Amino acid sequence: MASGIKDKVAILGMGCSRFGERWDCGGEELMVEAFTEAIADAGIDVSEIDAAWFSTHFEDINVGKGGLPLSISLRLPNIAVTRVENFCASGSEAFRGAVYAVASGACDIALAVGVEKLKDTGYGGLPAGGGGTLNPQWAANGSAPGNFAQLASAYRAKHGVDRDDLKRAIGHISVKSHANGAKNPKAHLRKEITEEQVLNAPMIAEPLGLFDCCGVSDGAAAAIVTTPEIAKRLGRSNIVSVKALQLALSNGSEAGHNSWDGSYFHTTRIAAGKAYKEAGIDKPRDQVSMFECHDCFSITELVTMEDLQLSPEGGAIKDVMDGFYDADGQIPCQIDGGLKCFGHPIGASGIRMLYEMYLQLQGRAGERQLSNPSIGMTHNLGGSPMSNVAAVCIIGAYD
Repeated sequence: MASGIKDKVAILGMGCSRFGERWDCGGEELMVEAFTEAIADAGIDVSEIDAAWFSTHFEDINVGKGGLPLSISLRLPNIAVTRVENFCASGSEAFRGAVYAVASGACDIALAVGVEKLKDTGYGGLPAGGGGTLNPQWAANGSAPGNFAQLASAYRAKHGVDRDDLKRAIGHISVKSHANGAKNPKAHLRKEITEEQVLNAPMIAEPLGLFDCCGVSDGAAAAIVTTPEIAKRLGRSNIVSVKALQLALSNGSEAGHNSWDGSYFHTTRIAAGKAYKEAGIDKPRDQVSMFECHDCFSITELVTMEDLQLSPEGGAIKDVMDGFYDADGQIPCQIDGGLKCFGHPIGASGIRMLYEMYLQLQGRAGERQLSNPSIGMTHNLGGSPMSNVAAVCIIGAYD
């Protein structure tokens, strides 16, 4: 019977490019930037990598189809490279491929790299292709802000939340993330903002204003994984291991009938429950030290806090306003600034989230460093509230 992957895989090294409007380079250069840091951090030669997984969403804009762009850009040693794509959770999908390869014994050392060059698309938001006369069932109709604004409306209706109270809470989320991002030299947006600025910003889709939406950025991130035993043989101490990695995908029920009320992410609850079981966590509010969630919009972060069982249902607003998720709170959220300050280069985001958790667990997060974190979690979401893929990854000190 399957027993999961807890402590079967260690993160040997990670790297992350600077995120932003990277007109100075292409997707290839961004991959090299992230990989150069990761391979130096791992302390190995590129010839020791057995296989790689490569995530990018818009191949026509970025670097082309298949695994060749990664293999050629990094001069990999003629190994297998698999290109993966799973909407906005593509980075987590690449990491899952590398982790499962090591956990299965198929590889000693595996690589995951994610990249996206969104600024080159010319769009103000994520590009969306036309569906023609007939749209498939999995496609989200309408704009991304519009779809997630409906999530806010459903949440308010279910929990009887006052409009102004919700606006203040999601405003605090944005202020908190910008305060964290201002301390991160790799973030795209590095200016602190005030609650007054958030509340008075132009409206995008009620109740989401300008500062409630993440930006559009270019970026890349990389992870090199191996077994804890190999990591020890390579002289690594303070080993960070993967405790759990779970994905859950919509099956159409959210959009198919009214059993789902639109106020939460069904897939996130499933992925989180499976991840906690795999990691041996039964009290996440007490056991999780920090987390990164998919804050494409500030309302997404608030709802996800409940879906991850960190706040009780209907209780996230109180926790947010009490500072529970601030940098000096009980469970800091988006300590690196999150998507709100990094933007969302689709193929890179899932790995970029893990990069911050890894640095924190290694005690190498500089000005952002938290005091003695033991468990870090990431949540990566792809699609819309009504049709999506959710990925939850938990990492921590190797037992």
